[in-house]
Amino acid sequence: MAAALNIQQILAKVVSGSDLSREEAAGVMEIIMSGEATPAQIAGVVTALRMKGETMDEITGFAQVMREKSNRVSTVQDGLLDTCGTGGSGIHKFNISTASAIIAASSGIRVAKHGNRAMSGKSGSADVLEALGVNITLTSEQAGRCLEEIGICFMFAQLYHPSLRHAAVPRKELGFRTIFNMLGPLTNPAGADRQLLGIYDRSRTGTVAGVLSQLGLKRAMVVSSHDGLDEISISAPTQISELKNGEIRTFDISPEELGLQTYSLGDVIGGEASVNADLIRRVFGGEERGAYRAIVAANAGACIYVGGAADTLQEGVIRAAQLIDNGQAAQKLQELIRTTGELAHVS
Repeated sequence: MAAALNIQQILAKVVSGSDLSREEAAGVMEIIMSGEATPAQIAGVVTALRMKGETMDEITGFAQVMREKSNRVSTVQDGLLDTCGTGGSGIHKFNISTASAIIAASSGIRVAKHGNRAMSGKSGSADVLEALGVNITLTSEQAGRCLEEIGICFMFAQLYHPSLRHAAVPRKELGFRTIFNMLGPLTNPAGADRQLLGIYDRSRTGTVAGVLSQLGLKRAMVVSSHDGLDEISISAPTQISELKNGEIRTFDISPEELGLQTYSLGDVIGGEASVNADLIRRVFGGEERGAYRAIVAANAGACIYVGGAADTLQEGVIRAAQLIDNGQAAQKLQELIRTTGELAHVS
């Protein structure tokens, strides 16, 4: 009864419009992930938080506990990059952050890509990687070996956050975005200390960058475009909150400032996983030189910059294009397909 009483008190506090401390938020998440909260209580808390507006401390408290309860990948965390975003833009683009992760890895940056199946779109990172031939079901030990051997691994969120099963029913039944939509990108199981994180809500880039700082990340960019993408756009300016040297700076950048042509948003629409997998192959193979290539170069360039392999965003974009043109991105994808396949058959 104690757990139920506590969460009832917390619910009453949030419904009244009061903010939770980081410790209170962590306590709520402990109750949720231990299975001691009812579906109605979980739905009530996350709905009340959404209506009030989640604070930096509340998001950090939830994320901290989710990180602690994940199946961890043991690796050196320094200089480790993730490209996981929130999704939820409602625009069925192709899998830009997944392609960007592979290009970043081909530049020599260590990449621990965290992701899931599609929640709002047609193809999540897990869906498209599976369609490309990558084995997405590696254990934490196997993912660690993959990262060590080829400099990139994929961590399928469903396998790394089993305690979230207690929130699955209310999440599905509510049908709108809650704090849980923000938590996935904040809970990398390998403890990545660098990240390019796309979000659907442009008003929250600074808040999420602050959360990343509180969680111990060294470098990050939280991006949200003026045309609604949770990516760096090539159709409109993108708002970026950059975490660097312990400080957060928010600014806009246009495709032209990145040295890229402006395209229509409709030019980067994707489809089912098989369609998006083919688009990635075409971009990496040099067959696609238009909008799809440009938006991948923009986001991969940001990854290369955040990962420390370029001094500016513009340099990162140029480097990303070179990695596509010289075949290194395509080679890294083949390494990922081969290595995950081999590791899956090792006992």
